Amino acid sequence: MSKELQYKFPEGFLWGGAIAANQSEGAWLEDGKTPQVTDVMVGIENDGHTPGIKFNETTGKYEMAQDPNKVYLANEGIDFYHRYKEDIRLIAGMGFTCFRTSISWARVFPKGDALVPNEVALKHYDDVIDTIRSYGMEPIITITHFDNPLDLMINYNGWSNRKCIDFYLNYCDTIFRRYGGKVKYWLTFNEINNLYRRPFAAAGVLPSNTDVNKKYFDENYTELEMNQALHNTMLANALSVKLFHKLVPNGMIGCMMAGSHAAVYPASCNPDDVLATIDAKRETYLFTDIMCEGYYPYWLTKLWEKHDTYPEIFEGELETIRDNTVDYLGFSYYFSNVCTYEEGHMYDGGALVSGGKKTVNEFCNEFSPDPWRFRKDPKGFRILVQEYSDRYHLPLFIAENGIGLYENDKDGPIQDPERVKYLEEHLKQLQLAIEDGARVFGYCWWGPIDIMSSGSGEMDKRYGFIYVDKHNDGTGDMHRSIKQSYYRYKEIIENNGL
Repeated sequence: MSKELQYKFPEGFLWGGAIAANQSEGAWLEDGKTPQVTDVMVGIENDGHTPGIKFNETTGKYEMAQDPNKVYLANEGIDFYHRYKEDIRLIAGMGFTCFRTSISWARVFPKGDALVPNEVALKHYDDVIDTIRSYGMEPIITITHFDNPLDLMINYNGWSNRKCIDFYLNYCDTIFRRYGGKVKYWLTFNEINNLYRRPFAAAGVLPSNTDVNKKYFDENYTELEMNQALHNTMLANALSVKLFHKLVPNGMIGCMMAGSHAAVYPASCNPDDVLATIDAKRETYLFTDIMCEGYYPYWLTKLWEKHDTYPEIFEGELETIRDNTVDYLGFSYYFSNVCTYEEGHMYDGGALVSGGKKTVNEFCNEFSPDPWRFRKDPKGFRILVQEYSDRYHLPLFIAENGIGLYENDKDGPIQDPERVKYLEEHLKQLQLAIEDGARVFGYCWWGPIDIMSSGSGEMDKRYGFIYVDKHNDGTGDMHRSIKQSYYRYKEIIENNGL
């Protein structure tokens, strides 16, 4: 094989970028939309743990604590709802052949449980998808991306309630029929393997326990309701795959995982650290085992029996999950993680471990963290791709990969060599994984334009090749400008990764 061919990506490889409706659109109460989960995750405006909701002892229900007249950063996004034509034009200028975004469930079905969709919202997404396609990009649509309707949480306790399965399928039926002729590639639940770590965002679940003495909101969840939410989302995934293949026979539907949770190293060769690492990987592989191969792993069902927390599973549901697995595996990758048996698995991208005696960086050789302490580990990317490839034998899609940096264009066009280096090093490792046999058919940078951070609720954590003038204090005129990395990614795409 010639050197030139050796370093090119496969013909027809999809090059692009990804954003999410909840982090970009804004217009949080416009044109019939109702609040969604991320609208009350006010991030940096509160303690970082408590969503903007409260428990009403009189009604026995949670309710929105946030003043609807006070608009937070997350409610505004980058105004993609009104500026999508301009933004898609700028994004397409890099030569993208695909563009991943999501549809807001709370915009299409306000309150989530409505029977009739919001036609204004459907027309809006018609226009967004048509605009994407007009530039020769394949739209890749995520059905729900951390944006479960808030009313489904308040009135039904979200995905811990079986009724949400029917609401979700009604939503899927509507958008598959409406956009199935325009959109070939779909993803069901974004980073669903965060269900146990970020139940409020990933699973749209409110805790049944309202003990105000607990320090953090996420301590109130019970193991049983989280296990039920797992089964309900996994069954909904299988049923949506079945429905999709009926309505969009020429399309592909995949799952979406937070891949960094599977990119875990033992902190040492101590067998106890290795065993802790196996446990850490199990907690994210269980989702792909279910969605890609159609079974609940034995260790999980054994744990349910031991803790007496077996979820309600009706006759025939396990067969439905087994017979309706996804067509491809989509995942994000930002950093790798480390495990020690003393502290367990470390998922936050940069915490102290071993009781504070050693830092993650000391365990991870010379991996340098970004400003948010996410360790840059390109080879970890290759390892993860190869592990997913070997385990599931499915086509793979890189749904997200990127680095957040502090930036401001007040002194002229942004020079961002660190982003360029991150991009190049990760693509080199991805190409090597493909040469080793991984069937990767596309790559999306997160996010090609600066958007709100889902994890921290801030604007100053910037991933984009396109700068948006908006800041954590709410200032900025929203103008867009091109960063230097824009031209480097464009060059890479033009040469198909050569």
